[in-house]
Amino acid sequence: MSCFNPQFWEILVDPEILDQFSDEVLPWYEPTEARQYREKRHAERQVILTAIREIIDSSLTPIQKQCVEQYFFQQRTQEEIAQCLGISRRVVGQHLFGVRRSGKHVGGAINKIRKICCKRGIAFSSYSQLEEDKEG
Repeated sequence: MSCFNPQFWEILVDPEILDQFSDEVLPWYEPTEARQYREKRHAERQVILTAIREIIDSSLTPIQKQCVEQYFFQQRTQEEIAQCLGISRRVVGQHLFGVRRSGKHVGGAINKIRKICCKRGIAFSSYSQLEEDKEG
């Protein structure tokens, strides 16, 4: 026999009583300016992500592209990517982040993406501006 008793768990409330409360005291209430900020930030983020996706598709080598897709978009570890591609984890790290030679950072998909973004003027300045607007 079940111990569940709906009379015990349910509280009957007249809907007219609930209508008397202001929307602003409800836990899911979001002020207009907060919603507008969130929507603006989301739109900016989408623009940046679209630009980065285009850079990934057009500028990276096939193996760099696979590493970036799996690491950042599929949330796989470097070890999992290495097993999938049949290479070592260290090589996956080099494809993603490059190596340091003679004190300089050389290669890597992230470095390449960053350089191309700077050349195209995608310096994420508009995204930074949104953060400043929020603080100010």
